[in-house]
Parts: sequence; C-alpha cells; structure tokens
Amino acid sequence: MEKLIINGGKRLTGTVKISGAKNAVLPVIAATLLGQDKETCLEEVPNLDDVNTISEVLRTLGVKVSHDKEEGKLYVDATSIENITAPYDLVRKMRASFLIMGPLLARLGEAKISLPGGCAIGTRPIDLHLKGFEALGAQISIGHGYIEAKAPNGLKGSRIYLDFPSVGATENILMAAAMAEGQSIIENPAQEPEIVDLANYLNIMGAKIRGAGTNVIKVEGAKKLIAHDYTIIPDRIEAGTYMIAAAMTKGDVYIENAISEHIKPVIAKLKEAGVTVIEDIEGIRVTCDRRPKGVDIKTLPYPGFPTDMQAQFMAMLTISEGTSVVTETVFENRFMHVDELRRMGAKIKIDGRTSVVHGVDTLTGCQVKATDLRAGAAIVLAGLVAEGETQIGYIHHIDRGYDNLVEKLVALGADIKRVDQ
Repeated sequence: MEKLIINGGKRLTGTVKISGAKNAVLPVIAATLLGQDKETCLEEVPNLDDVNTISEVLRTLGVKVSHDKEEGKLYVDATSIENITAPYDLVRKMRASFLIMGPLLARLGEAKISLPGGCAIGTRPIDLHLKGFEALGAQISIGHGYIEAKAPNGLKGSRIYLDFPSVGATENILMAAAMAEGQSIIENPAQEPEIVDLANYLNIMGAKIRGAGTNVIKVEGAKKLIAHDYTIIPDRIEAGTYMIAAAMTKGDVYIENAISEHIKPVIAKLKEAGVTVIEDIEGIRVTCDRRPKGVDIKTLPYPGFPTDMQAQFMAMLTISEGTSVVTETVFENRFMHVDELRRMGAKIKIDGRTSVVHGVDTLTGCQVKATDLRAGAAIVLAGLVAEGETQIGYIHHIDRGYDNLVEKLVALGADIKRVDQ
C-alpha cells in the first residue's frame, strides 16, 4: 500500500496547470455510448483512477477504449455495444459508473447495472435517476444487487421534476432524454458547469438541448447521435484546492487554465479571508503574505459554495485567525476529515451538520489517513503547513480525483513524495 510523506513549512510558488475536470469527464465518457458511426477522441482527459474505472466499465460492454495518458486523450469506439450489464466489482468502486444506464436505455432500450458504491460521504440515493427513467417510459426492477431497466418500445419525452438538484440524476436523465421520442423538460436540475459541459458535448453529437445551467432544461429527442471529438473543461475543484494551498503556505501561485466563473464562491471567501486573488483570461493568481482570517462557509448546490471544497477550506480555517463556522447542507457525513485534522492539532467541534473551527498557530505532522477523496486533499493541505513529517495512508481515495498531485506540488516547491509501505 502506498502513502504520501510530507515535510511541511515550504512556501509554494510558481505555476500549476489545471487538468480536465473529473466531474465533467466521467459523464462525457458515459455519453460516448450514444455516439455512433465512428470513434470519439476526448481531449484534456485527466489520469485518474475514476477514469480508469469507467473505461473498464465500457470495455465490459464490448466498447473499445484506449487512453493516451501522456497526451491526455481518450479514444472510445462505441459503434458496437455487445453487452448491457455493468458488473458489481467495477460499479462498487465508483458511483459514476451508474451514469451508463441513461445512454444504454436510450440507445439499446435496456440496461442492467449493479447497485453503485463510491466514497462514504453520505446517502446519495439513485431514486431520482430511476424516477426520471420511469417518467420517460422505462420499466425498473431491482433484485439480487442489480437494477434492471427496460424500454422495449423506446423512451418517450416527458416532464420531469427533480426533488433535489442532483448532479448525477440530471446527467443520467439528460443522456436518456437526448434520444427519447419528443420533448422532455427537466425542472429543478443541477446547474453545475459539468452539466453544461455534458449538454455541449451531446449537442455537437446532434442532440437538441437548451437551458443547461439554468433551472429548466428542454430536450428535443434525436433519432441518432453521431460520435464527435471533444475537449473537457478544466477542473474547478482542483483549481480551488491549489488556490487554498497557495493561501495556506503564504505562497504566490498562478493557477493556469482555471475558469474563475466556475468558482466564484471560493474566490469570494478567499478574499474575505484576506487572500489576494487576481483573475485573468488564462487563469488565477493567488498570493498571501499573512495568516488568513477566519470566515464562515455554508455548502449549497451550484452556484453556492461547493461541497467538494468544504474539506479543503476547513483545512485552511484550522490555521486562520479567529473562529469559523462550517455548515454542510449537501451531504450528511462529510466531516470525516475532522478527526484526522484533530490528530494534527486542529481545534474543531462538530454539532450535527455544523463544525466550529478555532484557528491555531500551528499544526503538527503525524500519521493520518485519507477517509475519502476531498478529505484526503484537506489532509494534504494540512500537511503542507504542519511542523515536521505527515504520513498519509489510504491515498487511493486521492488518486480518484487529482491528476499528478505529487508532481504538481513538488514543482511548486513542496516537500512531498509517494512511497510504497
């Protein structure tokens, strides 16, 4: 088992380039199942474990997939799909595997997928996905650990209201509706940039989608979608993580390829904490020459403060001046990083979905573990400023969402390495 070893106290300086977005590339890879007649080339594809997992899922369906990791290109040939079943041993690794159900239903009228797994950050029911499929005319059955959906007469356009703006449900229903007969209207959908990216990709394949990024999406079903090349948007969560790394280490870092429009709440809260953030067309520069000030944050669906940035921001608040309050409204179990931060000397009290953080002068390195993807990132950030050596285990969680994390941090001046235990 591998682990990360960090010797803290190094000021980060220089330029880091942000990779393609994890949360955008996974649904786009699933959507390649809708593309017919030729091979698809996706560009700016990050080298992540989750990308490897969903690629394996597609291969089990008989789809040809190859990943040029040096060039960041993924080639998918879905002209022929030989299987409609996604097995447990792959789907349990990553919830996003469930995103293949919408495309399979739309194209083949049938899909069978193991109940999903993923990070243990809270309940993320798939009932909204299934509700959407049923509204489009699919018949759903659950048994023996699998969900089976059938639409022998094809999917029919419908009006669908989501009780919660679920990102995964919006993506899955959007892909299914792209080839449903007639018009579909999705009300209260997720509005994240990744939703817009998926809609853009579907549209260049021949779909007719309007309103992605707003609270109503309208889809005119197409009879056929043609495979097309596409470039993935930059990862706003990776960008936010490096912004916080610069602030915590009192550094000066230019985050190349970051789109400031996608992370407005993070930028606003960093500025409120006294961090200098300069935006331009090519990226974002973050500098800090003093200890950040404590601020309160509350996670909300986009365009609110992203839940995927809560753990990293809390890491900064542990060494900020004063007391901060962190409220998590999206996932009920997303404070698992708190115990690990406490081991490093952080003063944090949890009351339900709220954490009260009292800033301390210094954190101290010790043995900790990454309990989930974003918690792992938070522990890495804490390790960058902690006194002495921090050893982080269970780093497979971090590898799910950060492309070349060690190499990028080393290039900025961090003392971090990956070792085999």
